[in-house]
Amino acid sequence: MSTSEAATQTTAETTAQTAAQTAAQAAPQSAHDPRPARVGVQLQQQHASYREIRRACAQAEELGADVLFNWDHFYPLYGEPEGLHFECWTMLGAFAEATERVEIGALVTCNSYRNPQLLADMARTVDHISEGRLILGIGSGWFEKDYDEYGYEFGTPGGRLDALDRDLPLITNRLARLIPPPTRPIPVLIGGGGERKTLRIVAEHADIWHGFGDAETVAHKHRVLDQWCAKAGRDPLEIERSAGVSPTDPDGNADSLYAVGTRLFTVGLGGPAYDLAPLRDLLAWRDEHRRG
Repeated sequence: MSTSEAATQTTAETTAQTAAQTAAQAAPQSAHDPRPARVGVQLQQQHASYREIRRACAQAEELGADVLFNWDHFYPLYGEPEGLHFECWTMLGAFAEATERVEIGALVTCNSYRNPQLLADMARTVDHISEGRLILGIGSGWFEKDYDEYGYEFGTPGGRLDALDRDLPLITNRLARLIPPPTRPIPVLIGGGGERKTLRIVAEHADIWHGFGDAETVAHKHRVLDQWCAKAGRDPLEIERSAGVSPTDPDGNADSLYAVGTRLFTVGLGGPAYDLAPLRDLLAWRDEHRRG
């Protein structure tokens, strides 16, 4: 190979590498999502009495939160490991009665803990109690103590994801057969960031995807999800992108997350105090952003 031929080949390789890097860094399709920003708050039902949780629930709705989440665990995730704690779906039924406007859901239900047919019926029931405000948040599960203490087989991450993949169509089919049916097509939110399995499942089954990370990390996940949507024959913009934000600086990275396509921003708060200041900050950011 001559010197000129070698130089030409090197230039072509460099150009190809640059093009690949540019494609990898391109804005995900979700960056063009026309949905407005929404704000969620996860009231973690730990270290608090039901009265304290209910008070925080009412205050969050009054402040203007768009979505009110809890979580699906049997023990606190931080603080005193044997502290006060309440079950997820029973609490969601109470949220449905205690609120009037805000959407409600689990961030997220552990698929392992309930028969999928039963979970569908539970979701339909809470959907009716709330008059159509339920979001069915679900994931494969990860907190080993819950499994061990309540007698569920922990298995492997891959096995739990396979179970989620198997059970989501069962949930959908049961929802379609229930009498009365749900008041609306219940939105399905799937949490998790695995690129090989989880995001494929999201592309095939979810209406909302929830993840974590800074804007660069989230943008990468969005691009991977866009690719899975293309393989599944779905418009990526059908799936609303959701992300958790830090309670210590809830609006600090909201603009950068919005720029890459995040539209639902959720801050997590624990009991017993349920300091709602981070929620207020995030709501102020949302309102200012909507005003443009």
